[in-house]
Amino acid sequence: MLEEAKINVLTIFGTRPEAIKMAPLVKMIEKSPHLNSIVCVTAQHREMLDQVLQAFAIEPDYDLDIMQQRQTLSGVAIRAIEGLEKVIIDAKPHLILVHGDTLTTFIGALAAYWHQIMIGHVEAGLRTYDKYFPFPEEMNRQLTGRLADLHFSPTPLSREHLLTERIPAEKIFVTGNTVIDALAYTVDQDYIFSQEILNTLKDEPYLITVTAHRRENLGEPMERIASAVKRLAENNPQVKMVWPVHKNPAVMEIAHRKLGNLANVHLIEPLDPSDMHNLMAQSYLILTDSVGIQEEAAALGKPVLAMGDVTKRPEAVAAGTVLLVGTDEELIVSKTTELLHDQEAYAQMQRAVNPYGDGQASRRIVEAIEYAFLKRSSPPEPFTGEGN
Repeated sequence: MLEEAKINVLTIFGTRPEAIKMAPLVKMIEKSPHLNSIVCVTAQHREMLDQVLQAFAIEPDYDLDIMQQRQTLSGVAIRAIEGLEKVIIDAKPHLILVHGDTLTTFIGALAAYWHQIMIGHVEAGLRTYDKYFPFPEEMNRQLTGRLADLHFSPTPLSREHLLTERIPAEKIFVTGNTVIDALAYTVDQDYIFSQEILNTLKDEPYLITVTAHRRENLGEPMERIASAVKRLAENNPQVKMVWPVHKNPAVMEIAHRKLGNLANVHLIEPLDPSDMHNLMAQSYLILTDSVGIQEEAAALGKPVLAMGDVTKRPEAVAAGTVLLVGTDEELIVSKTTELLHDQEAYAQMQRAVNPYGDGQASRRIVEAIEYAFLKRSSPPEPFTGEGN
């Protein structure tokens, strides 16, 4: 008897956030008897991408290594499209998977389209409908959505966006977000951190994690964020704050200038996913401009103050797991102080239902792929957005 031919699934990603969210999906694809997993990284971001690959024990089949110093969007696009041309010809995929809204995502979808290969878009349907905010992510994901054949939406709201854009309902699968799946690989109650300072802070009752790096927050918004952190640290000596500082010099300069001399603020190197997830799990609350962390924190039951003017995750604000404070110094200080001293307000956010997933997104995506290629008789049950 001849062995059944497998479906070649080429997964393409290039940045740390993409890698964290695609890693559990890659692992699930590897388990499918019907699918053959092929991984290509563009390495649009190099060092931080490698942290994720190591944490999840993923060895790419193709590594384009396109990152350059002071790279431009056009330079990244040119190097990615040239590299992916060769990969696609060599790998002969039946399906190409891309994630979210990076330049690697859009270029990967475009390369697949030019070769008339089916495209699956993971984390499909997120929208602000402002093409310059976030820039260039909003148009990356909208254009990818026009090219994609299978749309893996994390929430019912993202599905509604796609239906409004006349994407056929049968091509949309509501799966939950794969970042919730990633936590099952990384969070450990007895975790030992790679940076010793974090091991000394494990039992601190008021540990606050801070992250800030988004392009729209560089400059004066970052100054306001750092000033708010400084005031919180000075006004609340019982609080310990940890800020894994992004490698962007525009972030590093402000953080170290404003906070470098505060005893209860620890500015540390960027963390790999395991360290970061476990730091969040042990934190009292989180201040961040990262949309991925908003999702992860919801699954960990940690209140989040989102330091951006627009969130791509309105479900969290509606559910109550995230409070949108923007980069307003006074608002960041006042709302954080409230959560430090008002236990009922804190408990309400902590108890809010996680709208992002139940840890089964990767399974649903694999089952949807098998269904699309006639390897399964029915589609996966949808994630309802009613929590885990």
